[in-house]
Order: sequence, then C-alpha cells, then structure tokens
Amino acid sequence: MWMIFAVLSAVFAALTSILAKIGIEGVNSNLATAIRTIVVVIMAWGMVFLTHAQNGLAEISKKSWIFLILSGLATGASWLCYYKALQMGDASKVVPIDKLSVVITLILAFVFLHEQFTTKSLIGCILIGAGTLIMVLQIFN
Repeated sequence: MWMIFAVLSAVFAALTSILAKIGIEGVNSNLATAIRTIVVVIMAWGMVFLTHAQNGLAEISKKSWIFLILSGLATGASWLCYYKALQMGDASKVVPIDKLSVVITLILAFVFLHEQFTTKSLIGCILIGAGTLIMVLQIFN
C-alpha cells in the first residue's frame, strides 16, 4: 500500500510543479507560497477531522512536537526556496535539482537515522546525481 501512496505523491508533486509554474507568473513567490500553504493547511486539518485524528493531539510527546515543528520549518524554507527558483527558472531545470533531495535524504538517513546504505543505494545516488547534471546542464545538447 505504501508504494501506491508513494507513486501518488510523485504524481501530485509533478502536478504541483506544473500548476505552480503556471500560477506563479506575475505573483510574488513569497505570496504564492503563503497562498499554497493556506490551502495545504486547510486540506491537512480537513483530513484530521474527517478521520477523527484530532484526539491524538494530547498524546504527542514533547520530542515529537519539537521534531514536527522543525520539520515544518524545513518544509516552509523548502517551499519558499522552491517557489523562488520556479519563478526564476524553467520547471524542467528546477524540478530535477529539487529531486536531489532524494540523494540528500539517503545520506542524512544514513548519518542520523543509521539506516542501511548499500551498494545499490550508492549506485542510485550516483545515477540520480549524474542524471540531474545531464538534465540541468544539457551536456548532450
């Protein structure tokens, strides 16, 4: 089931990029990010209430609160940078660079979460990095 949601996440992320590139034309990138954030907040809280998960608020530990807040700050910073980059550059170049987050995530998961980093992971990171460079720099143009 997780794979279905992961694929849907990729599809919606792709739609996010294309719709944002169209919508951000002539709009301040910070304002665009704020508008998007309001929509995301409404959707997220809608799902919380729809699934009756609001009762879990009292059960969240202090550690979880800290890391969820830090994660939110990282998300906000990511969105602000992403929208500015998308406003200034081509979606076909911004998005591949943004997807380098896969490589960075694997490295950070290895360092901080002690997750397994295999030969296959290393090869994948190298291929993603090389593919990004080829797409962005248009080496073979």
